[in-house]
Amino acid sequence: MKRKLRWLTMTATALALAACVVYEPMVVPGSTVQQRYDRAWSAALGAMYDQGVSVSVQDRGAGVIRGERGGMTITGTLQAMPDGSVQVKFTSSGPKSADPDLIHRVSDSYDRRMGM
Repeated sequence: MKRKLRWLTMTATALALAACVVYEPMVVPGSTVQQRYDRAWSAALGAMYDQGVSVSVQDRGAGVIRGERGGMTITGTLQAMPDGSVQVKFTSSGPKSADPDLIHRVSDSYDRRMGM
């Protein structure tokens, strides 16, 4: 019984982590915080469009981009860090059965746009 509970807990944890992608803050030498933020914003927004996500919210001041595709909601959040880098995080919610790899494709598109 304990083995089943442990397995169930590990599986639930792994699935929860799979729905969230966080990027390490990256500082580009010679650029301002605003330039880094603008570049990351454009890449995050473009990545969502690349994967057919219909963007419904773009709040640049709050650092939030939100859109839907196939009943799934993808949210991108951007945050300027104290060291001058920009942290980008993508999360998904909704039924993942429709397109379980959508969040990963958005993440991959972001990486390509940022030259990673």
